[in-house]
Amino acid sequence: MDRTTFETALTRDGFEVVSITMQPDAVNATHVHPFDARLLLVDGTVFIDREGTPRETYHTGDTWEITNGTRHSETAGAAGATYVAGRRLPAKQ
Repeated sequence: MDRTTFETALTRDGFEVVSITMQPDAVNATHVHPFDARLLLVDGTVFIDREGTPRETYHTGDTWEITNGTRHSETAGAAGATYVAGRRLPAKQ
């Protein structure tokens, strides 16, 4: 998916759009978010480790989602990683 289409869909679906760049081999240690996230990798490679699942590998053009409260970590590849992240607080019930 291209970046413009992805960002348009995020905005339509009520997500805040941010762009994040990770330096080569950088690690964001295990954490959780209070929001749902939809992501598009626009450059590089990123590895996602979620509790209880095998390591996920994403390359330029790949998309993925992380539900609020999911424990995970992120590791950039050798060339770093840049991704667009959509963030949306879950609906109150």
